[in-house]
Order: sequence, then structure tokens, then C-alpha cells
Amino acid sequence: MTTPYDQGIEDMLALYQKQRAESADTRRRINEVTGTGSAPRQAVKVTVTAHGELTAVEFPTGAYHRMAPKELADALMAAFAEARADALTKVAELTDLRLPPGVRVADLMEGKVDPGALLPESPGMPDSVSDYLANGRPAGGFRG
Repeated sequence: MTTPYDQGIEDMLALYQKQRAESADTRRRINEVTGTGSAPRQAVKVTVTAHGELTAVEFPTGAYHRMAPKELADALMAAFAEARADALTKVAELTDLRLPPGVRVADLMEGKVDPGALLPESPGMPDSVSDYLANGRPAGGFRG
């Protein structure tokens, strides 16, 4: 015979497993995000991953031919910064900002935080609950 206590524990464990699965799915979607940025006059366009890794550099126009090396470098850096900001915005929208306190989207993007690590495989619980899960209700019942 199951008790409301049994059902409550089952519901909590099911919710926990759902949250872990959602965490893994969020990580997968974050890894698929890209951001793009362009310099003024379309001199350079760059694409980055959600982690800020440069994946493409394009020169859509011939404007870069007329630029001094420092001007081209500055344009490239500006496009790169814009692309990273674009990726960060997309990740923030993707995660719906439902992160635990103290966890920043930027830390996720930079690979400093693994969402799976935020929810350990086995949730922490009192020994009495662990024992109950392993062995069922004690013979003497619960005393409250």
C-alpha cells in the first residue's frame, strides 16, 4: 500500500529527473547558438559560438582594402565584440534566465559552469529519506 508520503517522494524524484533532463537540453541548445557582428561599412563580419569562439571571418565588401592596419584591426575587434554580445543575448533568451542565484549566463557561455553540475545526479536528502527510498516504510511507522 502506498501512502501520500510515498507519492510525494515519487513526485519530487520525477520533478528532479525532469529538471536534470531540461538542464542537459539547455546545454545542448546553448552549444548550438551562434552570434554575428559587423563592422561599420560592412568592412568585416564575424561569427562566434556561444562560448565566444571565432568560427568565421568574412569581408563582404572591398572596404577593408582602403583601411589602415590599425583601422582594420579595430573594425575586426568591434565586430567580434558585437558577435559575442549577440551570442550572449541569444543564450539569455534561450535560458529564460531561470538560473540559480549566483549563476550568470556569461559563465555558462564561457564554459565556467556546467548546468548538469548544478543539479547533482542524486539529490541531497536526510538519511531517513534515503533509508525510506531504499527500504520502504519502517515497520513501526513514522513518528511525528
